[in-house]
Amino acid sequence: MKILTFSTLFPNNAQPGHGIFVETRLAHLLKSGRVEARVVAPVPWFPSRHSRFGHYAAFARVAEAEERSGLRIVHPRYPLVPKVGMTMAPALLALATKPALERIIRDGYDFDLIDAHYFYPDGVAAAALGRALGKPVVITARGTDLTLIPRHRLPRRMIQWAASRAAGVVTVCQALKDVLVELNVPPARIEVMRNGVDLQLFRPPRSAAHRALRRAQLGLAGPTLLSVGLLIPRKAHDLVIRAMPLLPEVSLLIAGNGPEEAALKALARQCGVSARVRFLGALTQPRLREYYGAVDALVLASSREGWANVLLESMACGTPVIASDVGGTAEVVASPAAGVMMTERTPAALAHAARQLFASYPAAGATRSYAERFSWDETTQAQLALFERIVEERASRPAVAGPPRTLAAVAHGKD
Repeated sequence: MKILTFSTLFPNNAQPGHGIFVETRLAHLLKSGRVEARVVAPVPWFPSRHSRFGHYAAFARVAEAEERSGLRIVHPRYPLVPKVGMTMAPALLALATKPALERIIRDGYDFDLIDAHYFYPDGVAAAALGRALGKPVVITARGTDLTLIPRHRLPRRMIQWAASRAAGVVTVCQALKDVLVELNVPPARIEVMRNGVDLQLFRPPRSAAHRALRRAQLGLAGPTLLSVGLLIPRKAHDLVIRAMPLLPEVSLLIAGNGPEEAALKALARQCGVSARVRFLGALTQPRLREYYGAVDALVLASSREGWANVLLESMACGTPVIASDVGGTAEVVASPAAGVMMTERTPAALAHAARQLFASYPAAGATRSYAERFSWDETTQAQLALFERIVEERASRPAVAGPPRTLAAVAHGKD
């Protein structure tokens, strides 16, 4: 079976940590030996690579094509139009990337199915492309594509349009399935396929002595929390910093980069905790593993999440978590061995949850055993079953490509 993975969320040479969860799921699918894949991972067009343009310059540094772990990836450019960009993004994305998909077919890779990740704009664009090329489409919802974007009228309509035309709809947690049901997508059409965790990469230190050595090498002393994610408001690193005055014996590490870095450092100084807060910058997954296994708890205070991979990564390293009750997080933190859920998203509630966790701290082996329930095997088998069923059904009644006008009409949810 030949699939084409389509998503703006995919790692590239300039952004190696971007959308790594999409790459990871695909890698485990390919290990089955029952699937071939190509990747089309569009990036916004930007004219300059100069560092003064911040993360926009990274778009210009992305290669037009590359290979990652033997997988061929192309990065067509699509325009982002200020002000009207959100509404027009699916149509612009589809129009800009259609030639790349046609070229792949002409070059001999006539794929059976489009595997799209993130409902908006990616899934909407993929639904239009599938219609234009006569290919079935599976769309996976991952988080803010459903928890935030449908608040806007036209994007909500386009998400409904894409869901109604997709051959398969997947969510990474039950909470996101519930959102789609509220958007009038029939429950029977939605499959929940949670993200797994790489249990070989993320694993505990070999022994207590090895953990102590690792802590010394990383400069850790006393109880230590780790907050991981982009330095943006949604990840709520500021809430964790505000909790630190209530936890005077605790230190905090923050792993990630982003536009809020200066403001967060200023907040730490304002709260009088800058001596106990260390900013690590963006870390590779192997480097993150070292910190997961050395700290005492991962804290995730996000205001919105789908299925937060960092939770399982930490647990797989034997380290419990403290998390806000958003999105599918309660589906992940469902045992005392996993950690503690905050009762509300406030500094006081976070501090209380930390004290609660430290007062009844789970054994590292129990936390690791809990994470082992979330291997990728079940998700891979569910994907294979869904994809093979769709391809077999399509073979029995071949699709007819739709007219090109579909790509322009998608902005208004029209066929």
